[in-house]
Amino acid sequence: MTERIFKVAIAGCGKVAHLYAKAIQSIPHARLAGVWSRTPESAAGFAALYKTTPYYDISRMVQEKGIRLVLVCTPHPFHRQPAVEAAEAGANVLVEKPLASDLGDCDNIINACKNAGVKLGVISQRRWYPPVMRVKKAIESWKIGKPVLATVTMLGWRDKEYYDSDPWRGTWKDEGGGVLVNQSPHQLDIMLWYMGEIDEVYGLWRNLNHPYIEVEDTALAVIKFKSGAIGNLVVSNSQKPGLYGKVHVHGENGASVGVQTDGGSMFIAGMTGIAEPPVNDIWSIPGEEKLPEIWKKEDEALFSSIDPMVYYMKRQIEDFLDALDTGREPLVTGKDGRRVVELFSAIYRSTRDNAPVKFPLAPEPGMDGRL
Repeated sequence: MTERIFKVAIAGCGKVAHLYAKAIQSIPHARLAGVWSRTPESAAGFAALYKTTPYYDISRMVQEKGIRLVLVCTPHPFHRQPAVEAAEAGANVLVEKPLASDLGDCDNIINACKNAGVKLGVISQRRWYPPVMRVKKAIESWKIGKPVLATVTMLGWRDKEYYDSDPWRGTWKDEGGGVLVNQSPHQLDIMLWYMGEIDEVYGLWRNLNHPYIEVEDTALAVIKFKSGAIGNLVVSNSQKPGLYGKVHVHGENGASVGVQTDGGSMFIAGMTGIAEPPVNDIWSIPGEEKLPEIWKKEDEALFSSIDPMVYYMKRQIEDFLDALDTGREPLVTGKDGRRVVELFSAIYRSTRDNAPVKFPLAPEPGMDGRL
């Protein structure tokens, strides 16, 4: 990494934006050079807090400040406008997960970045968790043989106070969906990173115990991968006070590896912390069965020495800046982000049509299968 300073801006000033501002401030070769919001008062207040400049026009911000990277932190259905405007103004773009709430917006963002010759990434900072990286390395090293079965289980909780904390939460129009769109993209991305491209999905969503919201609090899916592997996911916000989030992969040789990415009450940006450190909760590779106890001590020591809510966002931003510096692709690309949206869109469409959905998916008009 060179010593030159990367000028970074934030678009959107909600709760999660504060974590990004702190992450940027912790990177020696990055500087928060501007902030934009759809609400001028919000931009002014955020800018004053972090000693930067508020803007109400993204193109002007990028051009006046020489912004290299814009971090998009608006609610999910509103990612497209700032991402496209930033790209067209010449800035690279890193979008808070998910890339968008529907495939049409994903494609608009991807095409805008491609046409402008800038890089696009999507936040999925849990990829940098050491237990997540260990699973990826074990799969790539062929220690479990061919991956043949993957499971995602995320059993969390969101209460009425959470949905009341922002007016956009829990609505199709302003949040774009429920647990599939907001809470599960991290685990979906990790599973796809491990398992590769999807061939077909049969899915189902329901609202089990949140009558005061429009969107789903629970979803299931059976997945056929193009490799011939199969998968299953169960994601829910209906288990009080929150149990865990896990991604497990089972190999053709009988060995299994896995990670519990989240344990206990689930992290809520700007409202709660991360309850438990991530851990390799399944590891049956012959000769390595005792390693998880060693790793657990290492992971707990790291977890207690950092602010995990900021540290892993910092790691992903640093990766993206290094990608700009070296010309490589970031670890999490815009294509990766679209794959997550494609998966949860398939679950919505499958529920609507009561039928499996073949991949790849093209955008649909309207709510893209939600209703």
